[in-house]
Amino acid sequence: FKSDLPYTIDEKNLPLTLPEVEKYLPTSDGKPPLGNAKDWAWDEANEKVVPVDQIDHKTIFPIELNTMPGWAGSSWYFNRYMDAKNTDRFVSDEAVEYWKAVDFYMGGSEHATGHLLYSRFWQKALFDLGYLKVDEYAKKLVNQGMILGNSAFVYRKKGTQDFLSKGLVNGHQVEPIHVDVSLVNSSNELDIDKVRTWQKDFEKAKFILEDGKYIVGREVEKMSKSKYNVVNPDLICDTYGGDTLRMYEMFLGPIEQDKPWNTAGISGVHNFLKKFWRLFYKNDQWVVNDQVPSAESLKVMHQTIKKVTEDIERLSFNTCVSSFMICVNELTGLKCHNRAVLEPLLILLSPFAPHFSEELWMQLGHSQSISIAPFPKFDPSKLEEKTKEYPVSFNGKMRFTLKLSLDLSVDEIKVAVMKEEKTIAQLNGGSPKKIIVVPGKIINIVI
Repeated sequence: FKSDLPYTIDEKNLPLTLPEVEKYLPTSDGKPPLGNAKDWAWDEANEKVVPVDQIDHKTIFPIELNTMPGWAGSSWYFNRYMDAKNTDRFVSDEAVEYWKAVDFYMGGSEHATGHLLYSRFWQKALFDLGYLKVDEYAKKLVNQGMILGNSAFVYRKKGTQDFLSKGLVNGHQVEPIHVDVSLVNSSNELDIDKVRTWQKDFEKAKFILEDGKYIVGREVEKMSKSKYNVVNPDLICDTYGGDTLRMYEMFLGPIEQDKPWNTAGISGVHNFLKKFWRLFYKNDQWVVNDQVPSAESLKVMHQTIKKVTEDIERLSFNTCVSSFMICVNELTGLKCHNRAVLEPLLILLSPFAPHFSEELWMQLGHSQSISIAPFPKFDPSKLEEKTKEYPVSFNGKMRFTLKLSLDLSVDEIKVAVMKEEKTIAQLNGGSPKKIIVVPGKIINIVI
């Protein structure tokens, strides 16, 4: 600074290395932490940093004491990623021309009033100055919803230390008070002994029960320590595993919606993974085989590949998890243990349950990680219907179904249905007046 006016240091002398300071606190007169530095003055003649006690305001001048805050770095890092090893510029014209912008950006809804606000400001400023090619740094933005807490309340009768169970509050003036959700079971019953030791305010409290239990109230709110509704993910991982937690969060609902957490619902996803495991193991015995899979199993696999691939593109992760559940149920019913089906499905599952998938992948005999295995592609031909389960009706009333090839002509269908034992039984020695066939739809026999 010269006469309190800022001047730039020649670019050839940059960057300056920040000096060591004993404590990162403001000075006694309110200056930033660099005000405590002993070597932080600029010798203009010799073009170097010198001790501050040499400042004479003639050739040696004070240096700026403020540094950029952390958010400054986070406002342009995505552009630096384009050319991270460039020692001359933050990003070259060639790199900007090639990369241009981030393809996809995901952040929380609260980001919109924080990081996104100032990062977009920096982008637009650098664009206006001609350093960047686009004024928006992300081509697509998605704000994921928050996982909400399911708060628990006890009800204190106003002016007393009596706490009424939820079903007893009508007709009384009560004050709802948050209690820690860890003190409440899945049936909303409060552990009174634990709540007494949790906070001193409850040591001498009188809990008025209904049917011998204290039932808490519930309300969905933002997760917060002050509301005592925070669920510790470490405890969930210890009980169910990280993959179960990961998939359950996706299963809760559409990615952009706020979703209330419910620990009781996590068992469904955990059971799904155990059921998937049983396609590989039965009673701790490896049951995967190299036999040619049935057409039905291949159809289930390719339907799932198609649906999950499309849903990933739409960020519809909750429906992906549903598709996996349907697939495993159908393969279980088909008693499918074929490697040719299970391997592609395991790759498909791996982004959702990476640890689970990696373990089974190695047990299938692979030496490299499943994360580098080619992602499966669905075969449309495997989804084509080759047979039809025809409803066979007599005088308009459906009596049974008959599976026939869709390649059969109307006359061939008539021959096949007349040879069926169930048809012969229905006719009871008689002859039909008419056989109505709608290919791929119905068969109706008029008698």
